[in-house]
Order: sequence, then C-alpha cells, then structure tokens
Amino acid sequence: MANFEKLFIGIAGMIGAGKSTLATSLAKHLDIDVYYEPVDNNEYLEDFYRDTARYSFATQIYLLNKRFAQHQEIIWRGRPAVQDRTIYEDSIFAKMLAETGLMDARDYRTYLELFGNMSNFMCKPNLIVYLDVSPERSMQRIEARGRNVETGISMDYLRALYKGYEDFVNDISRVIPVISVDYDRFATAEEMAEVIQEHFHDHNFLREVRLDVTP
Repeated sequence: MANFEKLFIGIAGMIGAGKSTLATSLAKHLDIDVYYEPVDNNEYLEDFYRDTARYSFATQIYLLNKRFAQHQEIIWRGRPAVQDRTIYEDSIFAKMLAETGLMDARDYRTYLELFGNMSNFMCKPNLIVYLDVSPERSMQRIEARGRNVETGISMDYLRALYKGYEDFVNDISRVIPVISVDYDRFATAEEMAEVIQEHFHDHNFLREVRLDVTP
C-alpha cells in the first residue's frame, strides 16, 4: 500500500487489551514489520510483581531502555512498522507508581528527566491506535491467559492504570493522531486497516471509532 510506505503505528492499551494480537494481524495484513513488547525476556518483571515498591524504579528504567532501543530501530530502518506498546506509555506506569507511593519521589524525578532527554532524540509515530478496554475486561483477559508473573495484579491497580490511560490519550492526542477503538466492537485486522486508511490523514487528532460488528 503506497500510502503506508513509511507508516509507523503504535498500539496502546491496558494489560491484556489485545495489543500483540492486533499488532500481529495488522503487520500481516499490511505487510509491514512488527515489534513486540519485551515481556518474555524481562528479568525484572517477576520481582516487580512480587515486591513492586522495591523494584518499581529498576523495572521502569529497564523497560524505558528497551523500548527506546526498539523505537529508534524502527526509525533508523525506515520501514513501515507496527509496535506493540509505545515508549510513551511507560510514563503512565511510572506516574501511577509514584502517585500510589510505590515509587520514591526522587526516583520518579530521575525517571522523568531521563525520559525527557530521550524524547529529544525520538521521532514520533504517525499514529497511535488505542484499544479502550475496561479494568474489568482487562482482569478477565489477564486471568484467561494465566501468566504466573501477573497473578498479583489487583483491580485497584488496573483501575488506577485505566485512569492513567484516559489522561494519556487526552494528552498525547495533542501531538500524535490517536484512533481510540472500543476493543469489543472491532472484529478483524482488515476492519482496523480500513479505519487506519480512512483516518490516517484526518486533521482531528483524536478519533473515537465504534465499529458496528454483526454478532
């Protein structure tokens, strides 16, 4: 697709929102590269969920570093790509951890300063697709996939995270076009590709898409 020759799509959303599934489908449908979130090889994740306050800063720095390297690789290669979770979302988790007392205020200031310095070297994605999934739906999907490291996730954590995502979408849509999608209302990658084609060049930087899916 000629219009997608240099397209950089970021997939954003809650834990268990279906980001990886959509990224895989879009990459295949659009014949573009796909980059997945560094979860399986994350050597901090199990410790983070076991003792969040102790490992929150180290985990956030680890993820920020990995996602920055991935983000820059996408830009340097100059090929169309879709990314499962963007680097910008890391700040949601860090802010929530700081606000709930699970990250030291000094550590959070250091994190923000580092993130700001990294941002000076980053080219923005062309658009972000946000999968809008409720905390309750997120918990259902977490339980269904049964990852051991996620067994300690609580509803309070997910509710705080969802609020962070709402604020994130409102803020990021001022500088990067965002397509907000009701997860339970889209069915296929083909439908999402059509939505992206339709809204990619739209001047309205926040598009809420509610696809009519026939049961």
